[in-house]
Amino acid sequence: QLQLVESGGGLVQPGGSLRLSCAASGFTLDYYTIAWFRQAPGKEREGLSCIRASDGNTYYADSVKGRFTISGDNAKTTVYLQMNSLKPEDTAVYYCAAAPINYGLRPLYDYWGQGTQVTVSS
Repeated sequence: QLQLVESGGGLVQPGGSLRLSCAASGFTLDYYTIAWFRQAPGKEREGLSCIRASDGNTYYADSVKGRFTISGDNAKTTVYLQMNSLKPEDTAVYYCAAAPINYGLRPLYDYWGQGTQVTVSS
């Protein structure tokens, strides 16, 4: 069974940082592209960043460029999203997704995690 499990969400003050993790079980991410998305209440799912595991190539949405960093571990079982300088508008449920095809920031991925809540508030 191929599964993705996110963790690391929580409540953080504006300007703070969080690191989200996306752990794969049932497969390794060697030949996959992994992306992070978020969805705030009443809004469409937004693609944030993706990484191609085979060569480490990354891509970021303008809304998070310079603040968020995507990376993977050497074992290619976990992908991280380091989020710095968080703003209240970053509040959302964050999802990771994976597919053997690079869909970029389009929500077309085959496998999705259950999501983790990130709340940025003072």
